[in-house]
Amino acid sequence: MSNHSYKASCLLCPQHCQLSHGQSGRCHARENREGEVVSRTYGEVASWNMDPIEKKPLYHFYPGSWIFSVGGFGCNLSCSFCQNHEISQQHQVGKKVSPSKLAELSMQERESIGLCFTYSEPSVWFEMIRDTAPLVRARGGKVVLVSNGTIAPHFLEEVIPWLDAVNIDIKAFTESFYQHYCGSKLAWVLDNVERLVGRVHLEITTLLIQGANDNPQELKELAKWLRQLNIPLAWHLSAYHPAYKLAVPPTDRKSLERAWDIGKEYLPYVYLGNVGGGGTTYCPQCGKAVIERQPHLINYLDQGCCPKCGKGIFGVGMTM
Repeated sequence: MSNHSYKASCLLCPQHCQLSHGQSGRCHARENREGEVVSRTYGEVASWNMDPIEKKPLYHFYPGSWIFSVGGFGCNLSCSFCQNHEISQQHQVGKKVSPSKLAELSMQERESIGLCFTYSEPSVWFEMIRDTAPLVRARGGKVVLVSNGTIAPHFLEEVIPWLDAVNIDIKAFTESFYQHYCGSKLAWVLDNVERLVGRVHLEITTLLIQGANDNPQELKELAKWLRQLNIPLAWHLSAYHPAYKLAVPPTDRKSLERAWDIGKEYLPYVYLGNVGGGGTTYCPQCGKAVIERQPHLINYLDQGCCPKCGKGIFGVGMTM
């Protein structure tokens, strides 16, 4: 049979790449081998490090802790402003590791609370997550996912039972931004955020690019959408810096603070990232600073509650 007969559709994410024999998808991480779509990156690591949990960013999940963080090659989006384009926008041969070894490494350091899949887009490394996460859990570790949220629902459903915390990038709140800057759709992401609600610890990140996704009305609509999820969550507004193919000037402090003011009208926990300050957790009831993060983390909580008014602060492991 001719190789040309081996057509296949990759169903892992809603991009649904149509692949000929030997062709890889837009994620660079999956390819058609004789009619079957398989991972090109299974057991290959692009990068791993011990990171503060705050770097994910997760501010309300065991604050002050460390987590072993790992990423493979590839991403199913093509964001022109990608901060990790060296590993997300191409495939290279990575360091070899098995799921069992990765689980072992994740709990080898005494201070590690578990394993975080991050750096590039972990969902295109689906089989590694599926096979590794249960092994981390068996060792008493936590499993964290930092993702763009673009994955087919039934694949997400398969890994949700093994996830403890997730940070999802909502890159903007317009379909036009996703189409122009990312080659994707906002609706896919929002659907999966709703799927995660109430099932994992959830935080959201938005990288603000001046003139592209920082319109006050758009930010207000996103803040309102996050509020209607009706769960406590944290919203991280991060400063953009020129990277990859986009040379828009860096986000200025005033724009970030204006976005923070909008967010605080609707949500109790809003943070500024990639800039100094903006990382303090305040009690939503009395306004007291309960966790300071610069120059180093100081946790003032009393059994997870504000020491001044007794209000419970959203999060997991807040007593550390």
